[in-house]
Amino acid sequence: MPAEGIKLISHDQILSFEEIVEVVKEAVTMGISKVRITGGEPLVRKGIIQLIEMIGRIQEISDLSLTTNGTLLDNFAADLAKAGLHRINISLDTVDPIKFHEITRGGNLNQVFHGIAAAKKTRLDPIKINCVVKNSSSDPDAGEVREFCRKNNLEVRFIHEMNLESGCFTLVEGGEGGDCRNCSRLRLTANGRIKPCLFSDLEFSIRELGIHKALKDAINYKPEKGTANSSDFFHNIGG
Repeated sequence: MPAEGIKLISHDQILSFEEIVEVVKEAVTMGISKVRITGGEPLVRKGIIQLIEMIGRIQEISDLSLTTNGTLLDNFAADLAKAGLHRINISLDTVDPIKFHEITRGGNLNQVFHGIAAAKKTRLDPIKINCVVKNSSSDPDAGEVREFCRKNNLEVRFIHEMNLESGCFTLVEGGEGGDCRNCSRLRLTANGRIKPCLFSDLEFSIRELGIHKALKDAINYKPEKGTANSSDFFHNIGG
């Protein structure tokens, strides 16, 4: 999130839960069986438990996950599991409370720890930790996160800082992200655009083209390799 804040979009531009579910239902007819809810921070959206329940009822979805910063997870973990969420990813770049406060511009690391503890009490499994690194996973903060995960039986993934405009990205250590040769992911933005690749300006609006055509075009025109994205920022298409 930029220090100067972001430009908000009007409420009528944001997809309703019903629209999101219709996209998922159409996607499963094309072979998609995995859905991840991400953001921004998805737990701040009013009614998020209802959305998880609605998607969880779609039998063809075999993997329903959510990525969160963990700050509100203590209040939501049990209900998320009951609603049908299978597993969860938690963003955590440091276990130093002072550095965490600085990185998140005021965040409380203890709230994240409480959220992780709450998730461990549920059937959400595995719990994966996403750690962004500036240089390498040998950085001191990354090493402390790795040790924290080892002690708490958590899976850790190291994500090198990315830049959309320059097209700078690498393989995720411990994960599948960044592997263009094997990527079959599509992203649905909050305002209804299907993006076949984060590192591309290509996008297909479900409201302008219809859900089926937007999905089909995104699949057919998915780039062989990501290059650069000059029209978006991570805060408006998600991390």
